[in-house]
Amino acid sequence: MKKPTFKKGIHPPHSKHSEESALVECPTPDTVYIPLSQHIGKPASPCVAVGDKVKAGTLIGKAEGLGANIFSSVSGTVKAIERRKTPTGACDHVVIENDGKYETEYLPELKDNSKESIISRLAEAGLVGMGGAGFPSHVKYSPKKTVDVFIINAAECEPYITCDYRLLVEHTKEVLKGAALLAKALGLDAFYVGIEDNKQKAVEIIERTAGELSLKVTVVVLKSKYPQGAEKQLIYAVTGRKVPVGGLPADVGVVVGNVHTAFAAYDAVENNTPLFRRALTVCGGGIVEPKNLWVRTGTLYSDCEKFCGGAKDDCVKTISGGPMMGFALPDTNYSVTKTTGAILFLGKEEANTLMPGPCINCATCRKVCPMNLMPMYIDAYALCGDFASAKRYGAMNCIECGCCAYSCPAKRPIVQSVRLAKRMIKEKGL
Repeated sequence: MKKPTFKKGIHPPHSKHSEESALVECPTPDTVYIPLSQHIGKPASPCVAVGDKVKAGTLIGKAEGLGANIFSSVSGTVKAIERRKTPTGACDHVVIENDGKYETEYLPELKDNSKESIISRLAEAGLVGMGGAGFPSHVKYSPKKTVDVFIINAAECEPYITCDYRLLVEHTKEVLKGAALLAKALGLDAFYVGIEDNKQKAVEIIERTAGELSLKVTVVVLKSKYPQGAEKQLIYAVTGRKVPVGGLPADVGVVVGNVHTAFAAYDAVENNTPLFRRALTVCGGGIVEPKNLWVRTGTLYSDCEKFCGGAKDDCVKTISGGPMMGFALPDTNYSVTKTTGAILFLGKEEANTLMPGPCINCATCRKVCPMNLMPMYIDAYALCGDFASAKRYGAMNCIECGCCAYSCPAKRPIVQSVRLAKRMIKEKGL
């Protein structure tokens, strides 16, 4: 039987080397550096001062506008509020000295699990989309348009990353119950799970557990292809609906949620726990021991690296996120946030270290682009500074999946050109 999928895309090696590595707790360091910007929107405003005593779960950054609350991940003392680098720029961080006691402050117990109470708890607990986008959950699950379909995105299509898969097989009940809560927030009593066919073990566990819990869950097994987990592509594969250019999933009556966000929703509603830790994957041929970790926010990448045995001598590239959509880093002095799904250490045979060549007009990037764009023109116009033309060729519609750069025989960094174009189009108000 032909499995559902989307048009175009690519088939990179899965490289799920950490797939059978159960989630383990990463030791928390003596000092954590917690960014006040871990989401789309305005950074949170600090609500603690140097010298304050805090617990894990203490509110340290209050959401303003489109934003999300930030919580301490350890108990201890606030030592500083300082500006530090992030993989995409810089922001203020709350520096906390860990006292090693891990005393925890919980949210007040909910009086009921009504739609309104769930949405309020999502805001209170600081939930965001944990697949990488970081959109504040209380806004996402309060759509202004009528929604009749909710999809849990369990595709996890990027190579190497396996933390969502481990949540699905180790914490199936929590994920499904959390998904049911998110569906309820949308006014629905049923939901879909879209998952690739290379995760058959998880499919079987989900279907069995959904039956045990008497939940209305439809598992849609999708063809393994990248970027199957991209929102618009997933919606098309599961429902056949097409999100219009420049539109949102709610425009076609759909909301897509992440596996980890569902788990965090369960933890917030049922256990009154704010969001201050997450599961992530440390993998790649350049790390001694690939693992899936539970990590408290503010832990440095270097601490995760150390716990996994350190980088090998032949490690040539470190990436925050996946190999297709992540950001290459000069070092590991960055903090884990709510949206850090992976830290990759790539060896010489895995990473492209070649200098890019000139475009040869082969149109390979166009043939694989799941958004039906012409990336070679966006790249060319961005590099010559003609950002109006880059916009005309659809720069703002690019989902930055990296299919173009992966397939380019000249090894051109097309996604970087697109990101430049997007930034300049916004800055210039084009």
